[in-house]
Amino acid sequence: GRTVPGGPRSAGPVAAVEGLVVRRGRVEVLRRVDLSVPPGEIVALMGRNGAGKSTLLSSLVGLVAPATGSVRVDGVEPHRTAPRELVRHAGLVPQEPRDLLYADTVAAECTAADRDAGAAPGTCRSLLSGLLPGITGRIHPRDLSEGQRLALALAVVLTARPPLLLLDEPTRGLDYAAKARLVRLLRTLATAQGHAVILATHDVELAAELADRVVILADGDIVAD
Repeated sequence: GRTVPGGPRSAGPVAAVEGLVVRRGRVEVLRRVDLSVPPGEIVALMGRNGAGKSTLLSSLVGLVAPATGSVRVDGVEPHRTAPRELVRHAGLVPQEPRDLLYADTVAAECTAADRDAGAAPGTCRSLLSGLLPGITGRIHPRDLSEGQRLALALAVVLTARPPLLLLDEPTRGLDYAAKARLVRLLRTLATAQGHAVILATHDVELAAELADRVVILADGDIVAD
């Protein structure tokens, strides 16, 4: 498999979810979900609002703990792994990319990403240039367009080269050209670099064009895979 910081990847699944139950109060938001995603596969996670898509993504980055069942990502249990360590295993680009961005300039955002990931200085910046040529480092992230903010959030997450990349509704607010760039990028990350990619989306065209596999959630259950 692909070599990532921390040694060679095993041939097993990057994400392995077994019998996952997540409760919010007394409600089961996810009910005995099973999902296994190997390296290099792109999975579109679909279903109406409230079906459990975001909760499943949150479970894979340790923001939500299982009530029962298990979640393993790249050999670790996300909810028992320190965030600083987890960035090397799984990265989530949230529905609002600005939720990931804290610094006052693009340059500062990239410097922080390099530091947090233990990556060589300039790593985030070169990823960003590949996604979005010509963006100036002095600009404030809030002055970027939706597409530019998504590119910056992606570069920040990819700096740590996590084997599992998660995106929550990544094409909201993107124009056609930005969407086409995202499709090319995700395909390259999966096929050339072996990342497993899970994207929660309502965008049927995106799923048809990009996904190797579609998983449909309804009321916390996987109803089709």
